[in-house]
Amino acid sequence: MSSTPAKTDIRAASCTITHRAAFLQQLLNIASDNDTHIICFNADILAGRVHAATAVRLASRAFDEGTNISKTLEMEALLFAAGSRQCNVAASFGIHEGENRLWICCMPATGSCWSALNQLVQFDDLDLDLIDKEKQTRLMEIFSISAEELEAAGGPSRIIDLVLERVALLQVLR
Repeated sequence: MSSTPAKTDIRAASCTITHRAAFLQQLLNIASDNDTHIICFNADILAGRVHAATAVRLASRAFDEGTNISKTLEMEALLFAAGSRQCNVAASFGIHEGENRLWICCMPATGSCWSALNQLVQFDDLDLDLIDKEKQTRLMEIFSISAEELEAAGGPSRIIDLVLERVALLQVLR
């Protein structure tokens, strides 16, 4: 089974955002012009690309099944990424003013969409999947994972699995 819906692509990027609302409007314009959805995830608080892909897959499924909480696929994906029903919590999983390291998802993915996005962001070869000790601590705090739970699950190498479990639980909590 694929971890993302068909015709979906997720790429690593970085950018500096001076005006969040203006940047979001530019994303909406690009998405509208290309008949696609663009979802930007804050890579610094995600457990890698698989976390973004899982959030997109679950959000897409929620819309397909009519169980979505939000009005847009973009916000639904952020809600799943956060493992929360609260939009204000989910918003922190998107873009922010200042330096951003992002996972950007286009659904469906088109070459013209990526070309347009290339004017706003720099696509990187950064290893945004890397979870160092600092990021592990941040993920444990965000997703309420105790040191004992992490050890019981098999140690630090299991942090991604525990985060994805929290993300999947949102479907159950609806």
